[in-house]
Amino acid sequence: MEPFRMEQYETNEQFVLKLGGELDLAVVPQLQVAVEPYLRRTDLAMVLDLEGLVYIDSTGIGIIVSILKTRDSVNGPFYVRNIPPTVRRLFDMTGLTGYLK
Repeated sequence: MEPFRMEQYETNEQFVLKLGGELDLAVVPQLQVAVEPYLRRTDLAMVLDLEGLVYIDSTGIGIIVSILKTRDSVNGPFYVRNIPPTVRRLFDMTGLTGYLK
């Protein structure tokens, strides 16, 4: 079991969250708290960098879908980058990949 890690930073154009470890039911509230102030901001693109993610459960997928929907509703740019192959397979199986930029 690898502990969840989250690093966040803001540039002039982006709010970036780098995630690592395991994104599951136990840590989703941490991610919700981190993204909440930025969800409806359209002046910054929101970027999830998943390079260090080793596991994601349905709750983790659910928060990504929720972020995607909220960002779409406010026309806020949202990108997911550096998706590990195991996570990409799960996104492919659930149909999420087609909605990610």
